[in-house]
Amino acid sequence: MRCPFCSHADTQVKDSRPTEDNTAIRRRRACPECGARFTTFERVHLRELTVVKANGRREPFDRDKIERSMRIALRKRPVEEERIARVVASLVRRLETLGETELPAAQVGEVVMEALRSLDSVAYVRFASVYRNFREAKDFEDFIGGLDEDAN
Repeated sequence: MRCPFCSHADTQVKDSRPTEDNTAIRRRRACPECGARFTTFERVHLRELTVVKANGRREPFDRDKIERSMRIALRKRPVEEERIARVVASLVRRLETLGETELPAAQVGEVVMEALRSLDSVAYVRFASVYRNFREAKDFEDFIGGLDEDAN
C-alpha cells in the first residue's frame, strides 16, 4: 500500500483487527520512509457494480456516497453510529447479492429510502425530499400523508 503522506510504494502493517460490526478489517500501517502512521479498512467486495443514471450515464457504485447521503439525512438525529454502519453494510450487501452488475439509480435510491425509513422517519422524509425533488410544502404534506396511511 502506498503511503498517503510521502507516496513511498511499500508500507508495513503494524496491527490488524476486525471492526466492531465485523464487516471489515481495520489495519494500522506505518511507512518505513517517513515514519507516518495511518489506518486502512479492508471490506468484502462481491462484484463490481455500476449505477445507471436516469440520463443513461453509467458510473461505478460508490459505497461512500450512499453512506454520506444517509449521514446527511440522519444529521442531528438520535441514531447510533454503529447502527448506521450496520445498515449501510447490509444495504450494500443486499445490492451486491441482487445478481445484477448494473443497477438503475432509482433502484438504489429506493433501497436507501427503505433503509432510512426503518432507521428514522425524519431522516426518511429529509432524504425523500431531495431524492423525489420536493418543490413546495404541499409535496411534503402529500408524502407525509402517505406515511400516515401506510402506518394504519
